[in-house]
Amino acid sequence: MKKVLYIDMDGVLVDFASGLRRTPAAVQEEFKDHPDDISGIFAKMDPVPGAVLAFTALTELFDVYILSTAPWDNPSAWRDKLEWVKKFLGEAAYKRLILTHHKELMRGEFLIDDRDDKNGVDGFEGEHLHFGSDRFPDWVAVLEYLEERV
Repeated sequence: MKKVLYIDMDGVLVDFASGLRRTPAAVQEEFKDHPDDISGIFAKMDPVPGAVLAFTALTELFDVYILSTAPWDNPSAWRDKLEWVKKFLGEAAYKRLILTHHKELMRGEFLIDDRDDKNGVDGFEGEHLHFGSDRFPDWVAVLEYLEERV
């Protein structure tokens, strides 16, 4: 039986800044304190470098699920996140997307997330790999670490 691995979307699989760059400056200014509420912004985002290949490799080794928190006041985000997963991750991610504001409720061995104190990450009972940290700065480091723990 494969170990369970959760991967966060924003900042780990998805490059949030790429969506902002494709958003008009006036809209960015209007939503400067809460850019994740911009309608359609999640449909404009690119993958983080190496994320798609890493996701594919990890699905061979682990029982992988995608975790994300969708803004409550931006209904398009819920749809756009699903469409992003379909577009970039394809069949390997079929019915593997979980939208939640409570990541601490997930049960598994690993969670890859770029935050350590929000949306329940700090309550996750498995091992948290802090993506973007000194220890796990990119997908190469994450893959090297996880390949040793299969």
